Amino acid sequence: MQFLTRAPVLLALFVMMILSGAGFQVFGPAVGGAYLDMVSEPAEVRALFEALTPEQKTAHFWVTVLNDTIFPLSFGLLFAGMALRFFGKWGKLAALPGFAVLIFDLTENTVQALALAGVADALDAKAWITPLKFGLFWLAAAIAILAALIGLYRLATRRKA
Repeated sequence: MQFLTRAPVLLALFVMMILSGAGFQVFGPAVGGAYLDMVSEPAEVRALFEALTPEQKTAHFWVTVLNDTIFPLSFGLLFAGMALRFFGKWGKLAALPGFAVLIFDLTENTVQALALAGVADALDAKAWITPLKFGLFWLAAAIAILAALIGLYRLATRRKA
C-alpha cells in the first residue's frame, strides 16, 4: 500500500480521475445524455434502460466497461492513497471508504454491463448499490479533502508527511 502514498502516484490518479470524469461529458450524447450510474430508484432505472436505443445501449456498455472502470479505480485509489499518506496510524481505517467505493462502483458497473449486453437483468439491485456507492464516495472524498488539508498544513509548517 506504500505505493499508493507516493506523490507521483497520487498526481497520476488525480489526472486520470479528471480525464475519465471529462470522458462522461464527451460520451454523454452517444448514450442518450443520461447515465444509469446516476439513477437508483428501480422504476427510474427501468424507464431509462427501456428508453435506450440499441445503439445507445452499445455505447453505454462500452462507456461503462472502459471509462467507468478507470473512473472508480482512479478516484477510489486516490482517496485511499490520500488517507494512507496523511492520517498516520489511522490511515488504514481512513482509507477503507476509498477502497469500498471502488468495490461498490465496480459492482454497479457489472450489473449495468450485464443488463446492457442483454446477458442478465439485476438492475433492481441498483436500489441499494447506487445510494451506498454515492454515500461512500462522499465520505471518501471528505476524508481525502481533510487529508489534503493536513498535507498543506504540514507543508506550510515544514513537517514531514
